[in-house]
Amino acid sequence: MTSTADHTALRAQLDTLTTEAFRPELAEIDQRSTLEIARTMNGEDATVPTAVAEQLPRIAAAIDGIAARMSRGGRLIYAGAGTAGRLGILDASECPPTFNTDPEEVIGLIAGGPPAMITAVEGAEDSKDLAAAELDALGLTAEDTVVGISASGRTPYAIGAVEHARAQGAL
Repeated sequence: MTSTADHTALRAQLDTLTTEAFRPELAEIDQRSTLEIARTMNGEDATVPTAVAEQLPRIAAAIDGIAARMSRGGRLIYAGAGTAGRLGILDASECPPTFNTDPEEVIGLIAGGPPAMITAVEGAEDSKDLAAAELDALGLTAEDTVVGISASGRTPYAIGAVEHARAQGAL
């Protein structure tokens, strides 16, 4: 797993991200042709494999840690807000048919609860305490793994979930 130094370096890198910032080169994207818009989006998508490839050692270490805990009865719990939370729930729902997991082994939490799956629940993403309370309601143990999902790396709900998990000895 990653060291404290690795975590600090990653947090510093995340602080430089601008996932929702204005991009001048896209200011008039709505005036482009449909094909130009599709090419722009495809170009952005093409950066993903390289970014993932650079993190494969960390990804493999995380998988090994999760698998070890799950083999001892632990669970994988995703926690996110908005689209990130929806994707965690989607992944959790696909694990039983894809990996033959029990539905209780991989769980997705979304800030704002089930209604947030279809309607934005404003402000829910800003609560670290909400994430901790929801993990406590699940009976979080040290054998569990909590993955905070956030495009920016700064969503309080996802950060609160990870911090609470660490405090409880979970991965």
